[in-house]
Amino acid sequence: MLRGSLRFLIDHTPGMAAAGEAATGAEAVEEARRLLPDVVLMDIRMPVLDGIEATRRICADPRTSGVRVLVLTTFDLDEYVYAALHAGAAGFLLKDTPPAKMIEAVGVVASGESLLSPSVTRRLIAAFVRGPGAGRPSALPGSVTERETEVLRLVASGFSNSELAEHLHLSMATVKTHIGRLLAKLHARDRAQLVIAAYESGLVGAGRAERPRA
Repeated sequence: MLRGSLRFLIDHTPGMAAAGEAATGAEAVEEARRLLPDVVLMDIRMPVLDGIEATRRICADPRTSGVRVLVLTTFDLDEYVYAALHAGAAGFLLKDTPPAKMIEAVGVVASGESLLSPSVTRRLIAAFVRGPGAGRPSALPGSVTERETEVLRLVASGFSNSELAEHLHLSMATVKTHIGRLLAKLHARDRAQLVIAAYESGLVGAGRAERPRA
């Protein structure tokens, strides 16, 4: 029922079309290899192969390295968010996301951006800092400048590029330059991995995960 609803929603959105669907994680991997879609909407809990492992296989396979995975789940649990990001997911949304926002998210991810719900990101960071397995933070490379560090902190707090430009009084071109340099210096594939780098370095902590007020 959910897959049918999503297919109907996507097929009736100008500029989008549903390429296919899968009932299991294993089928999702096979269909991604066969169809090479721009975006995969991936559930977490599926038979045969869960969504986390399916995401990992899609993102690690050179044949599907260009496929973007947007994780969609009712299971609003921190460990799933963290696992999905490390598996290579470009975004994470809950199934109660309004249809218009879901379509917007697909477009954002298809354009090469990453998308994380700010509330989920904040809880993920807080849980990581509190967790017993967090370990010692790993320092950011010395090549990361003070301005880039501030940009990274704001990215981890859920700021979009336009919000970064407004908050830091920068042009969009300058913001994109900072993001590009961070991706290169931190060897990050996309914005989602910048979030991981931010909290694994200790840059963002449980008490600093809220979006700064203007």
